[in-house]
Amino acid sequence: MTVARIALVGDRSPSVQAHVRIPSILEALRERDESTLDAYWIPTTEAQDLDGFDGVWMLPGSPYRSEAGAVNAARIARERGIPFLGTCGGFQHTLLEYARNVLGLPVAHAENDPDADDFLLLPLACSLAGHEDEVLLVPGSLVERIIGAGRSVEKYSCDFGLNPDYLSVLEEGGLNFTGRDGAGAVRVLELSGHPFFLATLFQPELAGDGTRPHPIITAFASASVELAASKAPASLQAARHTALAG
Repeated sequence: MTVARIALVGDRSPSVQAHVRIPSILEALRERDESTLDAYWIPTTEAQDLDGFDGVWMLPGSPYRSEAGAVNAARIARERGIPFLGTCGGFQHTLLEYARNVLGLPVAHAENDPDADDFLLLPLACSLAGHEDEVLLVPGSLVERIIGAGRSVEKYSCDFGLNPDYLSVLEEGGLNFTGRDGAGAVRVLELSGHPFFLATLFQPELAGDGTRPHPIITAFASASVELAASKAPASLQAARHTALAG
């Protein structure tokens, strides 16, 4: 059985419901979907180097202790083709990473740097903390194929979202916004040409009672296991070479 090493990027806290659910989600993935993840919590202050991981899951819980660490985790996954899932704060910092490192925009997150001159992430007009809302999915998109429907009702615990002034700039720069609420505000982003790169403003970790993983989490786990399996032959060859050399 292939085991995927997963970086759980976030500042672990018993007060964050999504964090509390991680053990039961990992167990359910193993039992129900036969996806075994060897998961390691990586604080944002220690997310400088994620070599050896088969997946990066940036969890809710912002403001993170290190904005730079969270941004760096998204960059590493994007640049190295590592399956990536960012949720809530992970979605926000994925936007920040792409805007800064790909498009060269000197933008800030209002939660992290309220005195900045230009904001990519702003307080939502109406907080989504503790709310459920409909998400409309683009036909043929990765997330629509994963969900298996054109709409979904998802749970949020969020107060910040994308500044709409930057929507067209990001789209023209290569980001695909494939999920929106009924008013058109972005809720899901994807990146074309990447094995698996998906971020959601909602929290799939909060789906149900935590014993049945959300389809997005299952898809991320499968992509991570697939990457781990693709590395296995090279690892076996290296081990065989070492044994022969000895």
